[in-house]
Amino acid sequence: MYSKIFGALAAVSLLAACSSHSDTATSSNATSGSAGLASRDPLAGGGDKIFFDFDQSVVRDDARSTLDNQAAWLTGNPTVNVQIAGDCDDRGTEEYNIALGNRRAFAAESYLTAKGVAAGRMSTISYGKDRPISPGDTEEAWAQNRNAITSVR
Repeated sequence: MYSKIFGALAAVSLLAACSSHSDTATSSNATSGSAGLASRDPLAGGGDKIFFDFDQSVVRDDARSTLDNQAAWLTGNPTVNVQIAGDCDDRGTEEYNIALGNRRAFAAESYLTAKGVAAGRMSTISYGKDRPISPGDTEEAWAQNRNAITSVR
């Protein structure tokens, strides 16, 4: 019973920490996987997001350290479940972007599974272009919106 209560309190603490994080971090800090991160909590300080190239769902080299940190943390916290949300920039049709977001979320999930995280602990969802984190129609904004975000559930 105490472990369930502790787990719930830990999840609330993580969500509170994530909600106070500024989404205006540069892509180099957000994708590094180590800049500003506490090694035991990959979802703090930008370690919850990985980014993708235009029209791609392949995990980039610069995203691997972020996912490696997430895998290590999840391995050490076997009762925690996460959701991985795939997002896109606002170019393309709604249907295309939902499918692309699904592929991005699945790519992150597959990477974590290959690192030993049980697939049953993860769920995926696609928001397509409906949940931008950076407004605007510039390459910089589009690059920020092409992502997969991992959150504790």
